[in-house]
Amino acid sequence: MSRLRYAILDDYFNLALDVADWPKLSDRVDVTVFSHPFASEQAAASALADFDVICAMRERTAFPKSLFDKLPKLKLLLTSGMRNASIDMEAAKARGIAIGGTQYSRDPTAPLTMGLILELTRGIGRENARMHAGEPWQSFAGVEIEGMTLGVVGLGKLGSKMAGIAKAFGMNVIAWSPNLTPEKCKEAGVGYASKEELFAKADIVTIHVVLSERSRGLVGRADLARMKPTAFLVNTARGPIVDEQALLEALQQRKIAGAGLDVFSVEPLPVDHPFRKLDNLVLTPHLGYATADGLRIHYSQMVEAIDAFTRGGELPRKLA
Repeated sequence: MSRLRYAILDDYFNLALDVADWPKLSDRVDVTVFSHPFASEQAAASALADFDVICAMRERTAFPKSLFDKLPKLKLLLTSGMRNASIDMEAAKARGIAIGGTQYSRDPTAPLTMGLILELTRGIGRENARMHAGEPWQSFAGVEIEGMTLGVVGLGKLGSKMAGIAKAFGMNVIAWSPNLTPEKCKEAGVGYASKEELFAKADIVTIHVVLSERSRGLVGRADLARMKPTAFLVNTARGPIVDEQALLEALQQRKIAGAGLDVFSVEPLPVDHPFRKLDNLVLTPHLGYATADGLRIHYSQMVEAIDAFTRGGELPRKLA
């Protein structure tokens, strides 16, 4: 096989080349790193038209059919994770493009979720910033989460992990999702609630369902309206699962105490987005999965996949 051109997309941290054995492929592959997001699909098409292999970092760059049609040389698309809702799998299959994924050794999103909860309730980052700014002493009286009720939307692998962390902090945990049963909740050691009960009873609601057409807009205006005025919402799953306009209005009107968001419908979050102006909203730039440890695993497995592909072998983790 002749030398291939390989593009690493959305390496916001500029560490992709440092955490994996890319020299292993230097006799077969020329690597180009893109550290910033593309402004549009056309910009992506223009930049990537001559590449044979592309590494996508989660859903940072979408791959609809219209983009695949503009990438005539593309033979292999790799994505971090074993699912990517922004890839048109049928279009890739029709074009004969192989798609591979990577696996996690563990998921760091649940600890980040607890970090957002602690920031909302104890103001750690806020008070840290005040101290560094020269403010004399504390200004924020926090609230204690021990004894609070955490409502978990989605009790899969990540939701169950979050439930365990919350119980270690002395929280009561209830859960709901469209297919969740009381028996499954009992196995996980949490209480079962209907959707209406969960949003009405929980002091903190945390979202842990996979984005799909079914879950898009799953948390809507009516759900937010059921929440206590003292309650918080945390979303570290995917932005479109929550009706962002309804959440914006609930926060602006102080109908709930606050929210913590790591994910957004448009990423990166536009610099003029009204979310950035709210003092009852904690924002992080999709940090849930983005750790040096996790990225090292992703990029190392991508090297492994390209090595196999260029030698004519099967992809270790094939998606399509």
